Amino acid sequence: MFFGAILMMYALGLSLESPEGFAEAQEMLSEGFFARLIAWGMVSALLYHLLAGVKHLIMDFGHLEELESGRMAAKATLIAGGVAVLLAGVWVW
Repeated sequence: MFFGAILMMYALGLSLESPEGFAEAQEMLSEGFFARLIAWGMVSALLYHLLAGVKHLIMDFGHLEELESGRMAAKATLIAGGVAVLLAGVWVW
């Protein structure tokens, strides 16, 4: 995430400099394999973090706190995260 954020901040700065910089940033993010891979990784990490955060919020309200239901919720989070990673890959590529 850290290195991906550096690339995204560079692209943001480049796009805000001038219309030519915006076109260059747009080309870099739309045609570059490495940039798409980093974008996919960042979106995937953020989606998984969101899903795990929702699970923890549900647990904070007193649900799924038992050992068996907690394991079930963790497995469901991993499966939903895997599906989210695949969908993010379809969206980015």
